[in-house]
Amino acid sequence: MDKFRMLFQHFQSSSESVMNGVCLVLAVVTVKLYSSFDFNCPCLARYNTLYGLGLLFTPPLVLFLCGLLANRQSVVMVEEWRRPAGHRRKDPGIIRYMCSSVLQRALAAPLLWILLALLDGKCFVCAFSSSVDPEKFLDFANMTPSQVQLFLAKVPCKEDELVRNSPARKAVSRYLRCLSQAIGWSITLLLIVVAFLARCLRPCFDQTVFLQRRYWSNYMDLEQKLFDETCCEHARDFAHRCVLHFFASMQSEMRARGLGRDPAGRGAEPPETSEPRETSEAPEGMDGESGKAHLRAVSSREQVNHLLSTWYSRKPPLDLAAPPGLGGRGLSHRAPPAAPGTRLSQHTDV
Repeated sequence: MDKFRMLFQHFQSSSESVMNGVCLVLAVVTVKLYSSFDFNCPCLARYNTLYGLGLLFTPPLVLFLCGLLANRQSVVMVEEWRRPAGHRRKDPGIIRYMCSSVLQRALAAPLLWILLALLDGKCFVCAFSSSVDPEKFLDFANMTPSQVQLFLAKVPCKEDELVRNSPARKAVSRYLRCLSQAIGWSITLLLIVVAFLARCLRPCFDQTVFLQRRYWSNYMDLEQKLFDETCCEHARDFAHRCVLHFFASMQSEMRARGLGRDPAGRGAEPPETSEPRETSEAPEGMDGESGKAHLRAVSSREQVNHLLSTWYSRKPPLDLAAPPGLGGRGLSHRAPPAAPGTRLSQHTDV
């Protein structure tokens, strides 16, 4: 279990490597899905185009959404775009950098599916067989327009009796397949050229802006991770305090009613708690241990909700020299304790 936890923490700390691995896995899954997929065109004039284009673009859309869901930075980017300005201004350049990073990884698997489909040619033949100009082929000269449309709709189904062993079907299928492969190779060449130019021309621009945006993009991702971890720690400590406070109240009530010991004389004492009424009375907290400094200023549900809303609406400024405000003190376990003489509420609203 410890090794698994260490591996999970390593994946969390290196989110960029994890996302590259996720993109690679999605690409491999795309290849396996397409190779195991049994393509069957309906061979009907009104449904061929819908079916062919649907298989050409619907799976890439699903893979694109899966890539967005698997990328943690997509959620961070949307939150950064939609959050109020507060004490921290929003930089559109960082949002654009995160958007480009997310799209680059999410588009890998969809583009691979489209290229495989175009190079294979089956979807393209099924989608555009009814749109071929019959004047380009001499075999349709003796057919009526209705017969030509029926024949073209049956082109993807080579086992159909109407087009079986027909030279016209082979000619149309070969023409569409060559056109599909030409489009696929053209897209591949275009993507390679664009990637080559982006790689070669990047040093020609200002690298400081790129490094700044990359730094703050990683900062927002890590800030969100640390915020989630701190929220879990704070919620666990707050729940522990509420439970101890409940049993402390039950202990006082049982003692008031004379139910502190059972008839046999054995003690039925609940767990001892040392809940100070004043923060200056003892250094311990309600759990009798070293105390939770980040809970001494929080005694109700409304205060926790206020702290969370403050974090969302304002967020602390990116200035280490600035004094910590309410949002920076309430959710951090490194925050200083409350001032001496501050009375905590004895009733905890949960």
